[in-house]
Amino acid sequence: MERTLTQGNAFKNIVLFSIPFLLANLLQTLYGMADLFIVGQFNGAASLSGVSIGSQVMHMLTVMIIGLGMGTTVMIGRAVGLGSLKEQQKVIGNSIVLFVLAGLAATGLLLWQIDSIVAIMLTPVEAIEETRWYLMICFAGLPFIMAYNVISSIFRGLGDSKSPLVFVAVACVLNIMLDFLFIGVFGMRSAGAACGTVLSQACSVLFALIVIGRRKLIHIERKDLFLDRKTIRSIVKIGMPICLQDGLIQISFIIITIIANARGVEIAATVGVVEKVIGFFFLVPSSMLSSISAICAQCVGIGQHRRAFETLKYGCLIGLSFGLFFTILCQFLSGPIVSLFTHDPEVIRFGTQYLRAYVADCVFASISFGFGGYFTAYGYSMISFLHNVVSIVLVRVPGAYFTSKLFPDTLFPMGLTSPLGSLLSATICVSVYFVMRRKGVFGTAENKRSDSFAFEHQ
Repeated sequence: MERTLTQGNAFKNIVLFSIPFLLANLLQTLYGMADLFIVGQFNGAASLSGVSIGSQVMHMLTVMIIGLGMGTTVMIGRAVGLGSLKEQQKVIGNSIVLFVLAGLAATGLLLWQIDSIVAIMLTPVEAIEETRWYLMICFAGLPFIMAYNVISSIFRGLGDSKSPLVFVAVACVLNIMLDFLFIGVFGMRSAGAACGTVLSQACSVLFALIVIGRRKLIHIERKDLFLDRKTIRSIVKIGMPICLQDGLIQISFIIITIIANARGVEIAATVGVVEKVIGFFFLVPSSMLSSISAICAQCVGIGQHRRAFETLKYGCLIGLSFGLFFTILCQFLSGPIVSLFTHDPEVIRFGTQYLRAYVADCVFASISFGFGGYFTAYGYSMISFLHNVVSIVLVRVPGAYFTSKLFPDTLFPMGLTSPLGSLLSATICVSVYFVMRRKGVFGTAENKRSDSFAFEHQ
């Protein structure tokens, strides 16, 4: 089943396509928080710490898998735009084989290095065993996480953002039920949380495969499962920079958390709370990035370069609107928002300062995320990787470190480092866009189909 995204009102198109994306991202966020909440209700600090640390590792791996899957989404989107069923089938078949092989290889490597990973995360001695159990089970179930994400990438490339929402909803509901069973009834602690996560993902994949089979939503032949060097190279060239970029961003968050931890327990708690709030706010620009990539990929396939730019424009405007709203809201309600998570007066005081500054990141990130999706649709995902590296190395990490040293009594300056990093990224993106447009990279003729660009210009 496929849906063309190259017709109709461009603004309405991106709104309708992005809503399921937004809801799916929201469910995945709640999905990740469920383990922590339920473990905290039945177990002590060691189990809670083990799940918290393990969840950080698994979240980093998940966003990297999603980034790699963007290559599949874009290549299928281009095939849909061209109306080439043969290319769709080839990309789908090769993506399945690629993710299966990558999943098996990653599982073996991670299980082999599990003790090193636990050590790198500076896991407290009391939580080492709990963390190890959580990661061991989740690593063993990594192929199911890979399978879920490749299925979602395929559907989104075909223009269907609703089916992945249903699949993640199934996983979310099952995860909560299994967590209560394994942790509350059987007393399995962090291992129970990990089992709930893996089994719910496996059931979600099984459900997706049943739906695909009964409705005949995806059609591939045996020959499509034979690896094609050109197709694999195209998928990896688009997806790998995003995969590495997302991994690097998560590493930078971990470094900033370590910097905050060195300032004391109140600061550490503050950063943890505010990161959760910002994570919810960032659901909008994240959804816009993925939506812009999927829609623009179809536009690129059929040569609708003007419509691709309109999609970029509307996506950025939607993200900017929400970013400005959140920024203004937090100037007046940061205290009450932080107090939803804690009653500690010092954490609320520091959190109010930190959130008021940090929330501006939603504004500038809307621009860099939007252009990131646009560049990816044209096969230039390396630009997104590079501007994020520059931002992290020059602003985010050193900014967090130096402001923590220079302003020990407030978190407002430290909160500004992330928006400044995104401002640098947005500036780079806009500058690169105009340079590349002058060179004719983004097309000049409306509705001019270009098979060679869509499948050879990678």
